[in-house]
Amino acid sequence: MQEDINQNLQKLSTWKRIFFMAIFAVIVSLVQIVLQLIILLQIASMLMTGNPNTNILSFGKKLSMYLYDIVLFLTFNSERLPFPFSEWSLAETLEKTINKT
Repeated sequence: MQEDINQNLQKLSTWKRIFFMAIFAVIVSLVQIVLQLIILLQIASMLMTGNPNTNILSFGKKLSMYLYDIVLFLTFNSERLPFPFSEWSLAETLEKTINKT
């Protein structure tokens, strides 16, 4: 058992994953702040015009899918590094799936 733990601690891939997880944990915090601002802007738009702002609506959807992409990585449900270390492709795939339903 102790030998297995020592082997896991010596794997470069383990430490690389932990490093990227720390980076994306910070990015999640920043994305959450931006999403809160989007929520406030949409509330203001609804109060002033009676409709949500379509530009902000689209941006909010894409940012939400990006957050989902990061959460999949942080919870070990995906080995793929999210944007900016890879393409934005998972978010686009999710958007196409959501728009079909």
